Formats: sequence, structure tokens, C-alpha cells
Amino acid sequence: MNNFKHRLSNLAGKTSREMKPAIKKSIMAAVTVAALSFGAGNAHAAESDLTTVYYVYVNDKFVGTVADKSQVEQLVEDKLASVKKEYADLDVELELDVSFIPEQVFSSAANANTSEVIEVLKDEMTVQAEASALVIGDNPVAYVKDAEAAKEVLRVLMLEHVTEEELAEVESRKESPNLPVPEVKENETRILDVYLTQEVSHSAEKVDPEKVLSVEEAVQLFKKGTLEEQKYQVKEGDVLGSIANSHNLQLAELLSLNEGLTEDAVLKPGQELNVTVLKPFVEVVVDRQVYEQREVPFEREIKEDSSMFKGDTKKQQEGKAGMNGITYSVSEQNGRVTKKEVINEVVLEEPVKEIIIKGTKIVPSRGDGTFVWPTNGGYVSSRQGYRWSRMHKGIDIARPSNYTIKAADNGRVVYAGNSGDGYGNKVIIDHQNGYRTMYAHLASISVSAGQSVSSGSKIGVMGRTGNSTGIHLHFEVYNNGKIIDPLSKLP
Repeated sequence: MNNFKHRLSNLAGKTSREMKPAIKKSIMAAVTVAALSFGAGNAHAAESDLTTVYYVYVNDKFVGTVADKSQVEQLVEDKLASVKKEYADLDVELELDVSFIPEQVFSSAANANTSEVIEVLKDEMTVQAEASALVIGDNPVAYVKDAEAAKEVLRVLMLEHVTEEELAEVESRKESPNLPVPEVKENETRILDVYLTQEVSHSAEKVDPEKVLSVEEAVQLFKKGTLEEQKYQVKEGDVLGSIANSHNLQLAELLSLNEGLTEDAVLKPGQELNVTVLKPFVEVVVDRQVYEQREVPFEREIKEDSSMFKGDTKKQQEGKAGMNGITYSVSEQNGRVTKKEVINEVVLEEPVKEIIIKGTKIVPSRGDGTFVWPTNGGYVSSRQGYRWSRMHKGIDIARPSNYTIKAADNGRVVYAGNSGDGYGNKVIIDHQNGYRTMYAHLASISVSAGQSVSSGSKIGVMGRTGNSTGIHLHFEVYNNGKIIDPLSKLP
């Protein structure tokens, strides 16, 4: 009896040394049960007639009997080695609780079904990886290999909207929240905070290693809300509206999801369209203070002066724009400005008002620069420009409702007569504001040199004197001695 117990104890000791630690605990407990059982019942058996078999339990469930437990152990070791090689960057283990209960039986009674046990073990073995779950609310949305990778996912998301230096500044400020934030200066932007629209925590979990994402894959998942964008293959007879409706999309949404696609696009069978509306799990919010200088336009004031002739102006005071320094509080969400408020505005330089003096004095001998049509209706029969190989200096007006010729503006007559230069009877008026007008080919003249005339008053009658092919008015305009196109001044 004592000898049998000793041999069984030695066997149990050997088993515990050969098994890997994850299995050892189960075997030791099972061996203890076996020792108690066999100590009571098999004390007189002849040692030479006995053999050891092992009852195999998986997760406390009996699955069969093996004569050589090393085959089971080898299967487990091989599988573990295989998954560690396949998932080399992960901490993986087999989720399998295997225990053995040894029993010595008569050789003739041994009944092992090793192959069946092996098949059961193959089916029961599942691989689990130590991972870090990124959790929003109570829902894990992604798994990465460890806590450092989880932190890196959030860091990379933020770095798409801030710089390394800005992120470091925010983290430093959170460690010392009582330190004052320096005031922003000219052309400067200061980051105040960067955070996600939803709180994301992380916790250690065991998951199928196939679910464990790289940092890059997890970042894309957070940005898009999915790793696989659904595609639709166009069929014969499809139109954009029906495709959008069948995927619960508005037509505008479908077009926005497919770059280059327009409402009048011709669809081709077999063409692939993206029909997935991306809904990020989180977005990045950045709060900043922005300082800028903004120009303040100057005001214009017009003062009337009755001592100055109407039409004359002079600048009494040069206008100058002012400058304000403005500090804004700006919030951006995924790069879109969602809030911009002025939190401080300082006048750096007051604007200077521009003051213009405008004359209002009207006298018949001085024009105000506003011309009236010099005839009663009619049309322009010939414009200013080259005609018959020479310059036609003015315009010709023909077929008025009557032949009265009128002064185009207030002024003083400086010539009235016929100088024999081809213009026939003509009148020249100096409007005493830089402008002069000439009226030619008149049938008769109603004014004389030195006379003041008012705008619209009669100065003569249209005719065909001088070099003229028909009754019309030849009308010229000069500004500071330079001839200009009369049509640029006439209404």
C-alpha cells in the first residue's frame, strides 16, 4: 500500500514538472483526488499486472481516456507555439482548462480513446489575446494590443488637428492647472485645449486576436465609424435616385460620397458606388485664442461751402484708417470653426476722418460740371473719331424736334461769330471750371462774346453754315484744353 502510494506520488511529481504552468494547477488538483481514491481500493494488486491510464477533463467535463498524456500535452504546446508565432506582437494564450486524473488499472482492462480526445481538444481550444479595449460609454469600439497603443490612438487622432508642440503644451498645462495662460500677441495663436467630443476610456480585456487592430486601423475606425465602406455595383436600369433610396440616402449624400459623380452622370453596369455614410465615433475639438489686428475704415464727412463754386471740391483733412487689436476665442471641431467670439478688443490707433469741402455757390457764368443735351432731342449722326481720313473732333446731332441750340452748362461766351475755319457760325462757352464747349454750323447766333449764359438757355439756331452737308449741330468738349468725347459728359 505504502509502496503504491509512493509510486503514484512520484508520478504526480513528474507530471507537474512536465506540464506548462497554465495546466499545472489543474493536474495537481486532479492527482490529489486520484491519490485519495486509489489509496482506499487497490492495495493488493500485483504491480506487474497494472498500467496507468489518464482520464482527461476539459473545463471540468470528461472527454475521454488516454494511455499517454504526453500526446495531449504536445498538442497543447504545439497549438500555443503556433498562435504565438502567428500573433508574435500580441500576448496570447489558450483558453483551455485541461486536467488529468491518473488511474492504475489491469492491463487487460485499459480502454483508451486517445484520437477522440485529441479531436475534442482541437475543437475546444480557443485563442485569447491580452488587449486594451477603447471604450465609449459602456461600449468597446476597438481593441489594440495594450494600454500604450490605446493612448497612441487618441494621440494620433488629436495630432491630425494640432501640432506635437501644441499637444505637449496642453498636457503640460493640465499638469499645472493653476499656472496663468500667457496673453496672445500680434499674429499669434495660442492653444487652450484639445479634447474629443466623447470620453474614451481603455481597459484590459481578453479577446480573439483577430479583433485586435493596429494603431493606424483603430484611428481610421474612430474617424470613419467603420473599417469597411460598403460598395454597390450598378445594375442595368439603375438610376441614382433609386440607389440612394435603397440605401436610405439623400441624393446629395450619395453624390458627396462619390467624388466626381453628378446628377446627370450616366451610370454603367458594373460601376461601383460608395454607399456608406461615414459617422465618426468621435471628433477632435480644439479651443484656441487668436490675436489679430484689424483695420478700422475712416469716416468721410462732406462740408458745404457757399463761398466755393458748385462743382469745386477740396480736401480739408486726409483720412486715415485706424487699427484695433482683437483677441478671439475660437472653437474648431474636426477643423470646422463652430464658434468665434471676441473676448477683448483694444484700440491701437484711432481712425482719422476724411473731410471734403464741397462748393455750393452757383453763378450763371460758372458751370457745375453737369451737362444737359444741347438740342431738343435728335440723334447722334456722327461720333468722335477719324472720318474721311481726318479727325472728327466732336459729335454731330441731327433731326431734333426743333432747331433751338442750348448751352450745355452755365458759363461765359468767349466767342460768337464766323471765323471762316469751316465751322460756319459757332459759339464757344468757357464754363470756368476747366470745361469749354463749342457749337458749330449754326444758322443764327443768339448770344455775344462776354455774355453769361445759364445751363439750357438758348444760344442760337441749328443750321448748315460752313463745311456742312446738312442741317445739324457739331458739338465739341474740352477739359483743361484737351479735347474729350462729348458723349462722356452728356446724359
